[in-house]
Amino acid sequence: MGLQAGIVGLPNVGKSTLFNALSNAKAVAANFPFCTIEPNIGVITVPDERLIALEKIVNPQRVVPATVEIVDIAGLVKGASKGEGLGNQFLGNIRNTDAIIHVLRCFEDDNVIHVDGSVNPVRDKEIIDTELQLKDLDSVDKKISKNEKMVKTGDKELLRGLELIKDLKSFMEKGNNARGFVVSAEDKEKHLSDLFLLTLKPVIYVCNVDDKSVVNGNNHTGAVTEAVKNENAEILFVSAQIESEIAVMESYDDRQMFLEDMGLSESGVARLIKSTYRLLNLATYFTAGVQEVRAWTITKGMIAPQAAGVIHTDFEKGFIRAEVIKYTDFIKYGSEAACRDNGKLAVQGKDYVVEDGDIMHFRFNV
Repeated sequence: MGLQAGIVGLPNVGKSTLFNALSNAKAVAANFPFCTIEPNIGVITVPDERLIALEKIVNPQRVVPATVEIVDIAGLVKGASKGEGLGNQFLGNIRNTDAIIHVLRCFEDDNVIHVDGSVNPVRDKEIIDTELQLKDLDSVDKKISKNEKMVKTGDKELLRGLELIKDLKSFMEKGNNARGFVVSAEDKEKHLSDLFLLTLKPVIYVCNVDDKSVVNGNNHTGAVTEAVKNENAEILFVSAQIESEIAVMESYDDRQMFLEDMGLSESGVARLIKSTYRLLNLATYFTAGVQEVRAWTITKGMIAPQAAGVIHTDFEKGFIRAEVIKYTDFIKYGSEAACRDNGKLAVQGKDYVVEDGDIMHFRFNV
């Protein structure tokens, strides 16, 4: 399944530097606003130590990790919801993403110009939030107007939806993002999903810090943490500059030594991708054979035919069964044959819920 995350933030907060570190694509990282006009798209691999372990055992011809598309979206300014600056383009690009990576500048540097003249990440967050909320409220108003005409038929479900959307409007008019609106999954899917609200998208706040603040943060990150405590969001402290230095290192050992010197166990890139997976409720299963060892991304809770469909729709349509080995068993016994001999290969049917780390082989007939 394709996954796309959009990097957003005010101009000149480090979006393009972080994007380059993530994807090694050639976005222009310059010291002036709007250096990224068209959205740059990079494809990055998902770090997963389990793939390395499987490669050592299976010795396949190739290894294919899961991937995430990262979109570096043009900077936003006040008035974007009304089309100011690159507003319409920004809002259109962000609507197509699965998750938002909101970069906030949390470092002081007189040599790097801030579009508003001073470093204040909470203010920066609120500027973008306000523009997204205004755009969402416009969508909500249109939905209310449409439903008010339709409820005259007496449909109880439509009336329920109208009441819910009006509650959402009141909630958002207080300056809240839609993701903080408490609603059942059923009501969300039935009454809110067709609104495609920007502030309903899951978000990771990336505090772009100096190298001394990567581990414990600073006053700016403390203010951000307090400001987003009631949102269903993740917060990461990342130095885009450090990540750009790591990205150009060829040797794995050099990268690990660099991270250890910084007091880190893994890079910000790895932490960011893992946060994205948690936020979007994603999991990974593997296929492992001599031709290829490959990671596949699924939504947690998928049953076996749906997981098979991630490979090809024919696999789902003609699903017969799945042969499943747990990752820990595969590592312990060292091969599919040994797992089979020791009773660790299970044959599962259409109702099997795939678990993270499962090694799977599908039988199908089309």
